[in-house]
Amino acid sequence: MTIEEAQQQVDQWINTTGVRYFNELTNLGILMEEVGELSRLMVRTYGEQSFKESDKGKELSDEMADVLWVLICLANQTGVNLTESLRKNFEKKNLRDGNRHKENDKLI
Repeated sequence: MTIEEAQQQVDQWINTTGVRYFNELTNLGILMEEVGELSRLMVRTYGEQSFKESDKGKELSDEMADVLWVLICLANQTGVNLTESLRKNFEKKNLRDGNRHKENDKLI
């Protein structure tokens, strides 16, 4: 699935099964909640915190997909083409950071 196809499929799902999009500020709040859930699982999986009973059975892939879903909703609502935006972001990073990381002693 391409990013463009994902945007189309999310839009189709929202407008049929989901009835309509939540407003942009509600979706921004939901995005923050989903990022928090991903963060919680990452901290417990790769950090020092131990798992709680309520954390068990959760998967990183599912939490990441939840974040992506809401981000796609926000892109659709605000008219952002994520494929084009990501392409432009690569260009920006290549121009700005083309040699910066190669010259960083901390990464060598």
